[in-house]
Amino acid sequence: MDLATIIGIGSAFLLVLLGIKLPNLAAFIDLPSMYITIGGAISATIAAFPPNKLLDAAGVVKNAFFIKKITPVETIRQLVEFAEQARREGILALEARANEITDEFLKKGIQLAVDGTEPDLIKDILSTEITFTELRHEEGAKIFDFLAAMGPSFGMIGTLIGLVLMLGNMNDVESIGPNMAVALITTLYGSLLANAVCLPVVEKLKAYSRKEILVKELMLEGIMSLQSGDNPRIVEQKLTAFLEPGLRANAMKERK
Repeated sequence: MDLATIIGIGSAFLLVLLGIKLPNLAAFIDLPSMYITIGGAISATIAAFPPNKLLDAAGVVKNAFFIKKITPVETIRQLVEFAEQARREGILALEARANEITDEFLKKGIQLAVDGTEPDLIKDILSTEITFTELRHEEGAKIFDFLAAMGPSFGMIGTLIGLVLMLGNMNDVESIGPNMAVALITTLYGSLLANAVCLPVVEKLKAYSRKEILVKELMLEGIMSLQSGDNPRIVEQKLTAFLEPGLRANAMKERK
């Protein structure tokens, strides 16, 4: 579970509630405004994207709330171990180890290498998978980007509806204040939807996508090194080059 995402979004709403103050909370709850703003934004998003993309996005969005345990440093350690075993016993010895691998991408790459697949073909297959993984992630983020844009837009539509109702009933002076308040609440809901939920989720998805793609590219490089029979030390040097200096130092320490 990614506590940072949950704490961040939760804190944003909590701070807004503290700013409103609980005794005033009832004045900020209006179901018709929610229907217009949140319901309208979600409906427009459903209309804008094919059903399969929306279902894929539901799978992608979990990445903003659940951390994948695999890390670049751990991946490097595993690949260097494979290189050491392949150096001692031959690459066919990795066939049994492949069944222990939980990551499907790495498992597929090791199996291709063990089966004697041509290096160029291995690279093409795995590179294609990386490309389409990145595209799926981009589609998921794009949907939430669109939803973030629709929130304030439908908030403004709600505000205009409220103003029309208010101006159409100017004879009733007592209704002007409540109608104006309702008109402005829709803008508030739209801004909260965009800035407290959708945009943070988009940025978290982009960050995790970059990390996952880095790990997959690192795996690809490691698999190609295994296939070509590189020395484990060379494999380690190649793979740590993918990391930023701080992580690179940690990876080298773990190996020692």
